[in-house]
Amino acid sequence: MEKIDLANDLSVSRIGLGTWAIGGWMWGGTNVREAIETIRGAVDRGVTLIDTAPVYGFGRSEEIVGEALAKGDLRRRAHIATKAGLNWLEPGSDPYRDSRPERIRREIEDSLRRLRTDYIDLYQIHWPDPETPIEETARVLGELYREGKIRAVGVSNFSPAQMDDFRQEAPLHIVQSPYNLFERGIEEDVLPYADRTGLVVLCYGALCRGLLSGGIRADRIFAGDDLRKSDPKFQPDRLPHYLAAVEELKRLARERYGKSVLVLAVRWALDKGPNVALWGARRPDQLNPLEEIGGWTIDEEGMADIDAILRRHVPIPIGPEFMAPPLRHLADA
Repeated sequence: MEKIDLANDLSVSRIGLGTWAIGGWMWGGTNVREAIETIRGAVDRGVTLIDTAPVYGFGRSEEIVGEALAKGDLRRRAHIATKAGLNWLEPGSDPYRDSRPERIRREIEDSLRRLRTDYIDLYQIHWPDPETPIEETARVLGELYREGKIRAVGVSNFSPAQMDDFRQEAPLHIVQSPYNLFERGIEEDVLPYADRTGLVVLCYGALCRGLLSGGIRADRIFAGDDLRKSDPKFQPDRLPHYLAAVEELKRLARERYGKSVLVLAVRWALDKGPNVALWGARRPDQLNPLEEIGGWTIDEEGMADIDAILRRHVPIPIGPEFMAPPLRHLADA
């Protein structure tokens, strides 16, 4: 398993297990037994970074991660990344941005309890909160870092200008952003900024909510609270274009590299810079492709062919903006 340094002596796997789906909310529920087996199986296969957040199932994902890593020496072998800065009126209600220092102080204590640990390896602000000065938010994370409650500091969904403001008051080690073959907006700003400032990029949604797994069909029905019901890419007028791109990517992956499109998609994210790809497996068998991701890279010709496929089938791509939570005053209203 390839590794990368986040901060000081904190070295993590370049593939991380994302646990939004494991929390169940917006993913049609969860199977706790399978989720625990998946987390433990990932660590056994060399995935040391487990990324979670309080809002993933309104605490459920963190609880599952805590239970999974409480066995034997798993907590010592794993690195937990969690987040702060989203609030909700009651479980199941739409979360909203809230990065007030007093809120973060409460959140980290709740996260530590749910995760069954006394420190967090990577603590991130989930979304920028325009109603709270970034400097105030950064200051409290700097305090938590100096207190030893967190080992590294990160932000998620921040722009370069917002990260500049944040760094005035606290160290910053990573930025977590949406990045995959179909959602490449950060190539214009965040990726160059990270390269210039030495930040590691955690790419969330590496499989674009399953689109790049190769298993989505045009007749797939998304039920319940599944967030893909509101994702423009999964609507009838656009899904066929994305699926056509996936079919051609499948052929390229198989004929050129002897790999699946899933493996190609994760490798692509890793080859785009000193990045970590977050992958939301929910069952132990979904971890099987891990063995094929390392030990090779996509050559220059392959990268050009991938770009040509995307231009051909998805000339006007749709970004992940639909996932952005509302501001605090809108939620209060």
